[in-house]
Amino acid sequence: MANQRQYPRTPMRCRIKISHPDIGEVFGFTRDLSDGGVFVENPDLGGLASGTEVQGQVQDMPIEAPVLRMRVQRAIPGQGAGLQFLDEDE
Repeated sequence: MANQRQYPRTPMRCRIKISHPDIGEVFGFTRDLSDGGVFVENPDLGGLASGTEVQGQVQDMPIEAPVLRMRVQRAIPGQGAGLQFLDEDE
């Protein structure tokens, strides 16, 4: 099966905070990153439905990172979720 991804993935591990009213604030680690999104490892994220909008902010930076809007593209129960970055106008 051919890789049909729009953006290539780059392995990257950093701590990230994800916020949503159903789960509150949870912390996880990124597994990989692309121009289109990120996979975040945290079992709580695996229970979110596809299409759910969350907010995310990278942690432990020398300055405060921006809060980004993201949408769950796929969730893997017990592992985490693949999140798509959203533009300001979406």
